[in-house]
Amino acid sequence: MMQGKTVLVTGATNGIGEVAARELARAGAQVIIVSRSAQKCADTAQRIQQQTGNNAVSYIASDLSLLSGIRAAAATFRERYDRLDVLLNNAGGLFTSRQLTSEGLEMTFALNHMSYFLLTHLLLDVLKATAKQAGEARVVSVSSDAHHATRGIRFDDLKRDKRYSAFGAYAESKLMNVLFTQELAQRLQGTGVTANALHPGFVRTGFGKNNNPITSFVFGLIQAFALTPEQGAQTSIYLASDPSVRGVTGKYFSKKKPAAVNKVCQDIAVQQQLWRISEEIAGITPTL
Repeated sequence: MMQGKTVLVTGATNGIGEVAARELARAGAQVIIVSRSAQKCADTAQRIQQQTGNNAVSYIASDLSLLSGIRAAAATFRERYDRLDVLLNNAGGLFTSRQLTSEGLEMTFALNHMSYFLLTHLLLDVLKATAKQAGEARVVSVSSDAHHATRGIRFDDLKRDKRYSAFGAYAESKLMNVLFTQELAQRLQGTGVTANALHPGFVRTGFGKNNNPITSFVFGLIQAFALTPEQGAQTSIYLASDPSVRGVTGKYFSKKKPAAVNKVCQDIAVQQQLWRISEEIAGITPTL
């Protein structure tokens, strides 16, 4: 089903990212995983090769919470590959305390939104070229139903200087994933490249355990009742590979079906404002 196709998966050294990478490799794709730790990337790539019998699994080690890291990852990909059928934006996190990256961005915003936005932007021409040659290419972005839990984007406080709530920052970043997907889909009309977002479900992974010991313990208890990573990865795999969603774009999926989105997503002006601000932060020449 995926023979001859090239797939890039971010945040793929554990959880649903690793499962998605593994199953797409099992289906015959050439898979490139991206994560911060070179050792974890190497171990994961080797594990997937052993589990699937597919040796066309490689990695790019880069810190996607940094704009410089995103640019480095994109540059490395472009040096090594000339085809990209699927970009699976999966990297993300929830941080109990406010953190700034070394570039001055709030960590949740940087990792959960800017990594999706900038990496996609930097690889768009490869995606378009692949779509022209192969008939289609796909951008799949992992969001969350948590995006329903916010009333909108606090554009005046993206660094969270005024008030920080871990879940608030997370929910807002997941709303950004949906808004980004909607605007991207509009901009890609006629190119053969589709863009969709998804809710994986509440999944038992390492998510939320990169914080203090108490928070990690609580997440561990809660996740005892959660989906397995194998269950949580199913919609990502579906959107990345299933022929039935060929040509479908600008949608939000849950359990492999289109699902309702936050009413804020109906506001085209908010979609466009997020796009413009993201371009400014990334130092991209505006495209509108």
